[in-house]
Amino acid sequence: MSAAVDEIDIAIIGAGIVGIVAAAYLAEAGRKVTVFDRTGVCEETSSGNAGAFAFSDVLPLAHKGMMRNVPKWLADPLGPLTIPPAYLPKLAPWLFRFWRAGAPANYEASLAAQAGLMKLAEQEWASLMARSGTGSMLREDGSLELYEREAEFKAALPSWAARDRFGIAYRHLEKHELANYQPGLADRFTRGTFVPGWKTVSDPKDLGKAIWRHAEVSGASFVKGDVGLVRPAGDRILIQLKQGRTLFARQVLIAAGAWSHLLARQLGDVIPLETERGYNTTLPTGAFDVKRQLIFSGHGFVITPLATGLRVGGAVELGGISRAPNYARSKAMLEKARKFLPGLDTSGGREWMGFRPSLPDSLPVIGGSRSQAGVHYAFGHGHLGLTQAAATGRLVRERMLGQKSAIDLTPFSAQRF
Repeated sequence: MSAAVDEIDIAIIGAGIVGIVAAAYLAEAGRKVTVFDRTGVCEETSSGNAGAFAFSDVLPLAHKGMMRNVPKWLADPLGPLTIPPAYLPKLAPWLFRFWRAGAPANYEASLAAQAGLMKLAEQEWASLMARSGTGSMLREDGSLELYEREAEFKAALPSWAARDRFGIAYRHLEKHELANYQPGLADRFTRGTFVPGWKTVSDPKDLGKAIWRHAEVSGASFVKGDVGLVRPAGDRILIQLKQGRTLFARQVLIAAGAWSHLLARQLGDVIPLETERGYNTTLPTGAFDVKRQLIFSGHGFVITPLATGLRVGGAVELGGISRAPNYARSKAMLEKARKFLPGLDTSGGREWMGFRPSLPDSLPVIGGSRSQAGVHYAFGHGHLGLTQAAATGRLVRERMLGQKSAIDLTPFSAQRF
């Protein structure tokens, strides 16, 4: 083995937003970090998300409102939630865990853990953006959640009350106030909720690449390659790329998003990760003058004004990582958006599909391997990878360097399942 070529200090598998932010934190601490990815920096799921710092989004997906809506949503093949029938048998164990996560005791524990992670995330993103010179990419316009019926609004009130416990600010709006927050809405919307602390970024891919440049300045490096094997090799961890190259690392962080559990399984950790396939269409910037992120929770999608276009997307398709995309879902959301914003120009859009790595209790895995002290995990953030990346980066740095953790990592353990 050639130490100069084949032995590295810290290997990070995955160059999505979580991986590259972790690389930045570790490189800032003086560690030699090498990031591996099959495509590039923030080129896959982290490139096409809705661009939100959703620090107020603390409720686990398996909350009561979600469970109540599931049967209605599943009845619509192009609705907010769909499961391809052929995939249902494979998905059944995950769905059972998801249902269990909605039990009151489990729900309360997940809510508290998520709120703690979000508080840290907001602090850490502010610090990281200052250090990396990316503050100009932050937009602090808040968000506007919209309701079409009074019953829909009332059904959402318990979820807002849950946020009260964590000091999350919001303001419920009457119909006549909506135009002050977003002119040009369809008349069908009867109520709204404005969240002033909700933030977005000018473009998530651009932000990720800017954070990576900061990591590079601190000494991080990138290797393009698809990791197929991770296993212990004495006091090192062997990493084998599918392209044939073999390397040895002192420590490894697996942050490969929807593919992470496949690598964790090689190390004896069976983690019930599923893939929420999300769809969107990014329209040209002049498609409509959207003032802030608009959230249509009853339909499972958002509209985000980015510097690079108007992004219409969301919804959940629980269908794994190998099925072909169903872009009819993107088109269905775009058609709804046209009805919700009369005058929206839906021409010239770019369709996209990405894989959100999701765990049944809506909490990510941030911790270590059951059997290998040098292997660490940071994946499973679901819809919140961008939001929680900076908190995860700090927690990973503390864990890998043997420092005291900013928050209790027990709820995020890979062994909790």
